[in-house]
Amino acid sequence: MSSILLRSRSVSWLLKRNRRLLSSDVASNPSKEPLIGAQSLVSDLTSPPPPPPQSTPAPNASSSKSWNFLKHSLIGAITGATASVGYVSYAYSLDEIDEKTKALREAPSTIKLADDASALEKFKNWVYSSTVTVPAKAAEAYIDARRTIEEQIRGYTEPYAEKLLPDLHPMEKHVFTLVLDLQETLLYSYWTREKGWQTIKRPGVDAFLEHLAQFYEIIVYSDYSNMYVDPVMERLDTKNCVRYRLGKAATKYQNGQHYRDLSKLNRDPKKIIYLSAHARENSLQPENGAIIKPYKYELDDTALVDFIPFLEFVARNPPADIRQVLESYEGRDIPAEFIRRSKEHQQRMQNQKQQARLWRR
Repeated sequence: MSSILLRSRSVSWLLKRNRRLLSSDVASNPSKEPLIGAQSLVSDLTSPPPPPPQSTPAPNASSSKSWNFLKHSLIGAITGATASVGYVSYAYSLDEIDEKTKALREAPSTIKLADDASALEKFKNWVYSSTVTVPAKAAEAYIDARRTIEEQIRGYTEPYAEKLLPDLHPMEKHVFTLVLDLQETLLYSYWTREKGWQTIKRPGVDAFLEHLAQFYEIIVYSDYSNMYVDPVMERLDTKNCVRYRLGKAATKYQNGQHYRDLSKLNRDPKKIIYLSAHARENSLQPENGAIIKPYKYELDDTALVDFIPFLEFVARNPPADIRQVLESYEGRDIPAEFIRRSKEHQQRMQNQKQQARLWRR
């Protein structure tokens, strides 16, 4: 009986002890549920994006690079060829280029091959002929194109003919040619808002032309168009003292200006007088120029009439070369200087006559 009681007490004591151990273990070891909840929370988050795949070249990337290289090569070749053509055109004349490329252009015609030549020789000959023919054809094309362009430009910059005037009659070989300018020489043109263009005839024009037509072949040489020159001269020269009228088409265009080229007149340069207010500026032969005072619509102008004595003296006493006479008047007013020289000459003649009389006595 006592053993049974002892056994029951020991069992109850063990049960109590186990409850304490279990309760202390639970207190000392926290529940695993928060960890499980954290894991579930992490698993609910969005997964990080995968790393970007490595870019692989497109199938046509190589062809695009090849096309870009070809394009830039073509641009460079065209630019270089254009620069070369520009330099050659600037540095050499057409005749010089024709002479320098003559051997190159004739090279393809000198290539000959025997009929029994081997295949290798034929191939070499083909490669050589191709290498020579291409630059030869290019040189020919350049020369033809440049010749055409220069001919077109020459039509605007050069006089329309090598001989602007017909041959002088054999009976007039001794006659001097008097070339006259229009603007500020024979007339004065100006423009106003009220009346537009006005053309004023210089005082003494009629007497000047009528008198000197007896001694000279008179020509009007202007840088105005003939559409302007012809109507003006019909009103200005009513007695047809002027033989020929030359307009802008007969001038040489150079450095932005139209020049009178007296060498194209088909006349002896020793017998040409170019009378103009701008003889030094608008003529390619200034040594033939006789400068007259510019006419600016002065009512008391007498410059044309003042020139008559000098021009008549030259015609009656023709010098061997009129250019030497005009050079002696350089920088001087020709009519006034001619009168001064004439008076000096008369004075010398009178002195000589007086001395001759004294010697006779």
